Amino acid sequence: MEYVSVQDAEVPALGLGTWQLTGEECYDAVSTALELGYRHVDTAQLYENEREVGRAIADPDVDRDDVWVTTKVTPGNARTDDVVESTKESLDRLGTGYVDLLLLHWPNPLVSFRDTARGMAELRDDGLIRHAGVSNFRRWRLRRAREKSPIPILADQVRLHPFYTHQALREDAVENETMVTAYSPLAHGGLMDDRVLAEIGRRYDKTPAQVALRWVTGLENVSTVPKSTSRDHLEENLRALDFELTAAEREAIARPSYATSAKLFLRNEMGI
Repeated sequence: MEYVSVQDAEVPALGLGTWQLTGEECYDAVSTALELGYRHVDTAQLYENEREVGRAIADPDVDRDDVWVTTKVTPGNARTDDVVESTKESLDRLGTGYVDLLLLHWPNPLVSFRDTARGMAELRDDGLIRHAGVSNFRRWRLRRAREKSPIPILADQVRLHPFYTHQALREDAVENETMVTAYSPLAHGGLMDDRVLAEIGRRYDKTPAQVALRWVTGLENVSTVPKSTSRDHLEENLRALDFELTAAEREAIARPSYATSAKLFLRNEMGI
């Protein structure tokens, strides 16, 4: 495993995302991932799977302190008291005692982030979270969040893949010692038939998905949490860390295009 070192944290660069995973499917995916060596699991109140994630973490012979657990507060729980109470409820469901990282899932324009951060600070002081952060914040919102927060902002989790590279946000993150966590790093499955990734993959006997994950994990201060349910795909994702891309290959892979990114999202996630 590789790690992202930021502030005082060491975060596994490759984790498991659990969006849209529920019930036994979620439990089985997390259990299998931990068995294979994953030590980074991402969940959220909105996912309605914290109980299954926590049950999977509790079952295997893995030390809780070795697993990086992230959960997210829904925007409707952004006020100080709601942050505290809803996170305690999340911890009851997870059964993990604390979470390594608590994020605000989306900006809430009706609530100042100062109020949200106060709740996060209280939780950290009580030992219920170790780090605080945000999700789906653009660069200007991230900067404002830093200004308003009484505790450091460790991470911003955003959709990030070769067609949606967030270069300005990533540069800002490096400058301010913040981690970017990439969700949907495979562009909602839209990279599987990509000719550039396939051509590069043939040089290393890797799939297009593995090449895309190697590109993401090679970015400075970036971790990623692709979703997967099958053992084969979970193993395949881990093997994305055992080779290196050249600078020229990395440049060829990155093709920022809002139009392409939106098309892949609408086609593969929304069925449009």
